[in-house]
Amino acid sequence: MTKKIKLKISSRLVKKKMRRTTNVQKTCRFCTDAEYKQGLDYKNATFLRSFLTERGKILHSRISGNCAKHQRCLAHSIKKARMVALVPFAAQYN
Repeated sequence: MTKKIKLKISSRLVKKKMRRTTNVQKTCRFCTDAEYKQGLDYKNATFLRSFLTERGKILHSRISGNCAKHQRCLAHSIKKARMVALVPFAAQYN
């Protein structure tokens, strides 16, 4: 009969397992609040910039927490604002 050897789990692996278990469900801010629905317009450039990265890319719905319907509306209004030159296409290089 062979004995099973118990291995010690490193603290790095314990932290990694803990990160997986803490899963917080994000809610769409456009579905919950009526104020944000009015702000979802291509003319509101300051509001739309909160959904862009520093490089000018649109944030994913996983990160922003938007539902699929409002993520599509948001992307459409950002693209419209880019065409009118309210929001930049990309970051400026120095």
